[in-house]
Amino acid sequence: GTMINSKYKNNLNLIFDKLLKTYSYQGWWPFIGYDGVNPTKTGAISGYHPKDYDFPKDTNQKFEIVIGSILTQNTTWPSVEQALNNLNKLVDFDPLSILEFANNNEEPFKNAIRCAGFVNQKTEYLKNIANFYIDLKEDLDKEDEIPSRKDLLNVKGIGNETADSILLFAHKQKEFKVDAYTKRIFTYLGYIKENDSYMSIKNFFETNFSGDVNMFQEYHALIVEHAKRYYSKKPYGVNDKILNEFKI
Repeated sequence: GTMINSKYKNNLNLIFDKLLKTYSYQGWWPFIGYDGVNPTKTGAISGYHPKDYDFPKDTNQKFEIVIGSILTQNTTWPSVEQALNNLNKLVDFDPLSILEFANNNEEPFKNAIRCAGFVNQKTEYLKNIANFYIDLKEDLDKEDEIPSRKDLLNVKGIGNETADSILLFAHKQKEFKVDAYTKRIFTYLGYIKENDSYMSIKNFFETNFSGDVNMFQEYHALIVEHAKRYYSKKPYGVNDKILNEFKI
């Protein structure tokens, strides 16, 4: 896995501080029924809640994150937001409502999420995750049980990134979510290699970043915001004056 020279050990914390200073609090994850805004973000700015870490506030918001984590696979957030708005007119954001509607009204369900792409696959994945949460609740008879990462990964349609998204944002667990942007930035800066495994990069962050779970959420959001500006086109990072001082 990724090993980092001890003299650079603190750099993950310093990079976080620099990004936070540059872009401020991101208020990730956005909710469709919430009218907060994020003033520094590029792209969609509604539904965010900077510095308010009380989200998700209820089980419906929690499941909205779960649904969004699956819909966002291989697509951009605005199309997910559209799909969530469409679904919101048809169903409640709870596992039973999703499952029953998808089973009994497959065409309207698919039409609602079509804008997020991969419609047959994502319909199946959403049914799978709904079933998973229904079983979880029945097993434990608890409203608020946190699934294990291992169990989530056993659900067809849930890979590493989606599992960490669900755990970090829906269940407020300290799991670092690694995405393509994370890889681009930290490969450019020299901390990881392009072909490092997901788990080794995740482990690198979780070992060296000293933030709490709120800061784990913030770090992911800041990485996305920064990467949209400097790492969306090759050669990645070439104009990144902000983090250049941390190159090793």
